[in-house]
Amino acid sequence: MTIAGSDSGGGAGIQADLRTFALLGLHGCVAVTAVTVQNSLGVSGVQTIDPEVVAAQIRTVTSDIGVSAVKTGMLATAEIISAIADACTEVGIGGGGVPLVVDPVCASMHGDPLLATDALDTLVGRMFPLADIVTPNLDEVRLITGVDVVDADSQRAAARALRDRGTRWALVKGGHLRGSDRSPDLLFDGDDYIEIDGPRIDTPHDHGAGDTLAAAICSALAHGYSMPDAVVFAKRWVTRGLESAYPLGAGHGPVNPLWRVG
Repeated sequence: MTIAGSDSGGGAGIQADLRTFALLGLHGCVAVTAVTVQNSLGVSGVQTIDPEVVAAQIRTVTSDIGVSAVKTGMLATAEIISAIADACTEVGIGGGGVPLVVDPVCASMHGDPLLATDALDTLVGRMFPLADIVTPNLDEVRLITGVDVVDADSQRAAARALRDRGTRWALVKGGHLRGSDRSPDLLFDGDDYIEIDGPRIDTPHDHGAGDTLAAAICSALAHGYSMPDAVVFAKRWVTRGLESAYPLGAGHGPVNPLWRVG
């Protein structure tokens, strides 16, 4: 299941999540948190969903179909986040139950805000303690922890700071570490640091990369992978998606999970 916002341009959000779920052999369910008005150039509008409707989607799906793993994306407001946290606790998502991947989406790749300014503390305080893993990009790491990741030492400091906020595993992604010719990710469980390296793909078409990575981790967990193996798998998955990314409109095209059937 993906708990996230809809991208009218089809490149990120629940659209990216469902593509990855399907191509990894899973039936995807959704709890829509917001409808964005966007294209390849940016977000021009957002309509949030009533918090009780968001929570009802989670309760209704889990009471009938059930879920094997869950990821979150754009959660939009403090009220929506609180409703989601309550519903997840009620139905056994996260907190040692059904695996929960929290991608703390704060802004689009164009810098458009996707989280209310007063909602970050609620996101960290309510969702991180439920999370099996959090997957922020480096801009989100800076917002959450105050750590500016510029090298391996600061990447480790950021991982520790994220882990201290309640999540079981912290993933500090290196995709935005522009000073490196590689894309080094770091996974941390409070004891061990696991470095997951990969090539930096030279493409401007990376819309939905964070969503796709988190969805791939979620999919691997649903298939029974351990967390380290799930993250390694997802890293390879999104790298292949970036290698086959395509132009769309006049701006940034999407990561392409359809490489698997191409």
